[in-house]
Amino acid sequence: MPLKVLSVASEAVPLVKTGGLADVVGALPGALAPHGVETTTLLPGYPAVLAALRRPRAVHGWDSLVGTPARLLAGTLDGHHPLLVLDAPALYAREGAPYTDSAGRDWGDNWQRFAALGRAAADIAGGAILKRGKPQPFDLVHAHDWQAAMAPAYLRFAPHGADGRRPSVVTIHNMAFQGWSGAEVFPQLGLPAEAFAIDGVEYHGGVGMLKAGLACADAVTTVSPTYAREIRSAAFGMGLEGLIVARGDAVHGILNGIDADVWNPSADNELPARYGHRTLERRRANKRLLEAEFGLDPDDGADGPLFIAVTRLTWQKGMDVLPEVIDHLVGIGGKLALLGSGDAGIERALMQAAARHPGRIGIRIGYDEALSHRMQGGGDAILIPSRFEPCGLTQLYGLAYGCLPVVARTGGLADTVIDANPAALAAGCATGVQFDGVDYDGLAAALTRTAALYRQPEVWERVQKNAMKCDFSWKASGKAYADLYAALTA
Repeated sequence: MPLKVLSVASEAVPLVKTGGLADVVGALPGALAPHGVETTTLLPGYPAVLAALRRPRAVHGWDSLVGTPARLLAGTLDGHHPLLVLDAPALYAREGAPYTDSAGRDWGDNWQRFAALGRAAADIAGGAILKRGKPQPFDLVHAHDWQAAMAPAYLRFAPHGADGRRPSVVTIHNMAFQGWSGAEVFPQLGLPAEAFAIDGVEYHGGVGMLKAGLACADAVTTVSPTYAREIRSAAFGMGLEGLIVARGDAVHGILNGIDADVWNPSADNELPARYGHRTLERRRANKRLLEAEFGLDPDDGADGPLFIAVTRLTWQKGMDVLPEVIDHLVGIGGKLALLGSGDAGIERALMQAAARHPGRIGIRIGYDEALSHRMQGGGDAILIPSRFEPCGLTQLYGLAYGCLPVVARTGGLADTVIDANPAALAAGCATGVQFDGVDYDGLAAALTRTAALYRQPEVWERVQKNAMKCDFSWKASGKAYADLYAALTA
């Protein structure tokens, strides 16, 4: 019999995505299936999710789920893997993004929207869905980030089902987002009084959703081994480092993978010219077209690398430093094509830099999935100067596409990119450029190193081939999750 796991999250590709969380949640069912794990994904019933459901079946209902009527619809995530959708119109049927309104403000009832998701997950795990009149419980609940982290709290303090509490796992995709609300919401959560305690949901006098999950789950995972170590310190723990330390061996670092079917330059329909590590010369056509798309001068053979960035324009991602070094980037012969959105001040500074350097800097504000593929397939190097990065996926895409990552030495970036220092180049294992210090000096030095490497075509191509031969598929990570599930359910 397969192990039945309920994966609970606020987003998953291909139905709804705001970041890497969606990629991970969407890829996990396929990654776990070869290891005897049957994954059912539970998502909120956003309009886009409901619109994508084909012939959904209602399999359960609540008269009041954290204060609102709701029903549970069954479908498939990608035409194959089981999907459950929490249809609660009062909570999810609204315009805007999953967490914010059309003006970018957090929804005031996010505590209720995602507490309901956690309560529903606990009910489902305990057997709320009936088949031929019999409960259909799950063996384990896997909750992702603060939006799903109340599920372990409900499983612990208010379990439903007659056959005992199910084990649970919480995965931290980004410790910076924690889901805190004032104490006034606690009476509406449907939890017993003892849950409002240091070992429960209480955090700084209010309700901390991520904190609740970290305290109540049987195991905690992060999306890279380095990040699992980093969050034990005040610099990265965001106030929860003491709890992480207290959880001890219950905290595991499991590196994210990428979907090798979606991110594969030899089979990517978004690329004008597909290629592999033996046909790297085909990338030139992609580069020419990408330069034209961003209004950049074509490479005359003497230029430096075409740097790309596909990112949120935030302090965490180090994007406040990028405008400061653009003059240096252009001065060493480089060009930049950037796709992203975020902080208005950073957006403005980047647009000003593009105006100063026409034909050298191209900026596209927003996000375009197809364009991100073309950028990976045509850019020479991808900039990821993050101050902290739990795992990161764009550097993994860059490795797969031979778009060499230039990364700060932190979190999953440190775990996945091998710096092109003299020893690594001599050993033939370098895959990119790492640097310390997310400031002008650190990033400018990394750009200079990258440009020098680029002007050694044979060395550059060797590093590209090293990068493209790396296996960052879900094969190893899927097994690591399956082994953890097996240990918790033994």
